[in-house]
Amino acid sequence: MHNVDKLNRIILIKAGGTMIALETLSVGYESKRVIKDLNTTIKENKITCIIGPNGCGKSTLLKAMTRVLKPDLGQVVLNGKDIHHIPSKELAKKMAFLPQSHDKVTGLSVYDLVSYGRYPYQKGFGRLTREDYEKIDWALEATGIASYKDMPLDALSGGQKQRAWIAMALVQDTKFILLDEPTTYLDIAHQLDTLELLKKLNKENNRTIVMVLHDINQAAYYADEIIAIKDGVITHQGDPYKVINKKSIETVFNVSVDIMYEPKTQKPVIYNYKNLETENNEKI
Repeated sequence: MHNVDKLNRIILIKAGGTMIALETLSVGYESKRVIKDLNTTIKENKITCIIGPNGCGKSTLLKAMTRVLKPDLGQVVLNGKDIHHIPSKELAKKMAFLPQSHDKVTGLSVYDLVSYGRYPYQKGFGRLTREDYEKIDWALEATGIASYKDMPLDALSGGQKQRAWIAMALVQDTKFILLDEPTTYLDIAHQLDTLELLKKLNKENNRTIVMVLHDINQAAYYADEIIAIKDGVITHQGDPYKVINKKSIETVFNVSVDIMYEPKTQKPVIYNYKNLETENNEKI
């Protein structure tokens, strides 16, 4: 990690802030190295989107950040401590993770599922406390699914199920919520509902959101910070105005695009996609 990044981390920790820092992080599967000597920090109280082509290491990075995968080299540091040195229940009070695909759950009501998010706080026989019930009710209201709380999870639509899983993460009462492609398998209306919910949680409840997104325009619109990855390394990082441009998209995705700016927010919007590999092959 660059010296300035180390200094910023020390200053933030001394000031009582919370942050995730990735220090010379390398992660792989068996003999294949997917993430390579990666250094960066995740900004507190911001929405950070990770973008990049298929197989570039986006999901691997998120799994390493949440201790699903153990790094080959380097470390993930949460508030000054290597996450692998933090007890599981303590880590679960600080960081919630929603994978791309959820385990098949049958026979559970929405309320039951959401209540599982209070597991890190349970002691003794694991009975829910008054505070637990208050947190559950708040999360159901915040995600707009309070009226579905007694319904079987299987009876919900894709968008409603996603909100139930987000509510479970919210109930963990963590500073960080990390999501791997939270809009996958959802139609455009449910995608926007989910992203608006995450934006609301960030703005109104000071949750730091980190998510992998495939849709570059959605990332540009909702993110405060974008991390672009190619072949396991960060090629670009910064606000959408800095990262989303013709040159960066060509570098990361090998695609030529045009850029315009949305009139209200001035956020960049890409259009006129042209696959450069296909275009070059046609010229041969």
